[in-house]
Amino acid sequence: MKFVTRKAIAKLGLATLATGAIAFTVFGVPSSTSAAPSGCPAGNFPDLSTSVGAGSGYDKPAISASCANNMLTVKSNGMISYPFTPKTPNSLKTQNWTWTIPISPAIAKSTTAINTKMGTIGFTVTGIPMYGPMEGPMPAAEAYGDPIYNAILDSCGGHTGPSSEYHDHYLGLDAQCNLSQRKVLGYALDGFPIYNAQGCLNAACTKTATFKSGYVKTKDPKTDAWGSYTYKSGQKGNVLDACNGRKEPDGTYGYHATTTFPYIIGCYKGTPVTQSGAAAGPMPAMGGGNGPSNSGPGAGGPGAGAPGAPGARPNQPPAA
Repeated sequence: MKFVTRKAIAKLGLATLATGAIAFTVFGVPSSTSAAPSGCPAGNFPDLSTSVGAGSGYDKPAISASCANNMLTVKSNGMISYPFTPKTPNSLKTQNWTWTIPISPAIAKSTTAINTKMGTIGFTVTGIPMYGPMEGPMPAAEAYGDPIYNAILDSCGGHTGPSSEYHDHYLGLDAQCNLSQRKVLGYALDGFPIYNAQGCLNAACTKTATFKSGYVKTKDPKTDAWGSYTYKSGQKGNVLDACNGRKEPDGTYGYHATTTFPYIIGCYKGTPVTQSGAAAGPMPAMGGGNGPSNSGPGAGGPGAGAPGAPGARPNQPPAA
């Protein structure tokens, strides 16, 4: 399995545009024949029950998606659909994730920052939680640093945290990641979709373009990721807003995953839904006995330490 490096990220290809049928779906367990409500995006979640999975001795991915009362509920066991390669001291274990988001989200009066969010900011259509573009306070030499810059992610953009939970900081488009053939890669907790880097320029989508982040690296992000990048408006080209999204030609809003910071989202454009259970976080700090050691690259993991802890010095993204 390849590992993500800064040079490799720049060479990653773009996903092609494809969507699934709108229907109620259950993967890894027998499927229901119940029809989903109109507009339900459950069909965006692929069937991964026959994937190679994390390896011998690991459960295969199990995901379900259903809609009711204008809300989408996704449940996942958090298992990856490709071979597990440890990048932190933490093991990989089955989880119990449940996320609920609105089907028809609205743009809020003001954005919500994620620069101190040490936990889930959204989830992929492959049932994996997504974290923001920074790590925790340990190891001290990489405190709150950019995990991509520090090369502590696998080729699909993820690694395991202190609760043995696999999560993504970046959405890799290698074929094995099972995202390369999808238009919608996931959803933020405010309900807005996260598309690949390509987007339509007109309603008929006869013209498309590759969109890019508006954040510029201003210093070494080995530590203090949020303080090492600055959003600059007024740039030429197809530049996304400070939340790493844009208003689509059909009038809806969507985020676009990019190959540069903040990689997934930079802030919430809508109002994030407070989750419950494991999805509510915050993630536990290192030292609880969930990993084989308390040292090594990324040992602190996302969520280690309190959000906004001294030394984090995160910069709040500008309103978009």
